[in-house]
Amino acid sequence: MDIYFAGSIRGGQSDVELYAELIELLNEYGTVLTEHVGTETVQEEETQAGMTDHDIHEQDLAWLRQADAVVAEVSTPSLGVGYELGRAVELGTPIHCLYRPEAEHDLSAMIRGCDDIEVTEYDQPTELSETLAEFLEAAESA
Repeated sequence: MDIYFAGSIRGGQSDVELYAELIELLNEYGTVLTEHVGTETVQEEETQAGMTDHDIHEQDLAWLRQADAVVAEVSTPSLGVGYELGRAVELGTPIHCLYRPEAEHDLSAMIRGCDDIEVTEYDQPTELSETLAEFLEAAESA
């Protein structure tokens, strides 16, 4: 199973360690196509590789098309993550968003109100094993 993990990068990578934990958890169920989201040096690596914004857009869209499921950590608002979720809805890819209610920002009604997106509120990544397993098993059999 190919999993697209989304989390804020340019909007603020204050959650990068959390992203790394979530990616590690997701790796138990398949291949995370976007493991780089869980590294502190993702922007530097893209710059060093000579990637333009267009290159990043096209690469991420290719991964979205390849993905069997999308999991997004949405506690830190991100224009890019919102865009990715919209495209995943358009593609018909199963989507599960993870949100920490103690976060600085309320979750967008466009995410919470979308029938095509599952949302789980949580405090610690350790709480998510069963929820993610159920979601990914359902996505795989869809």
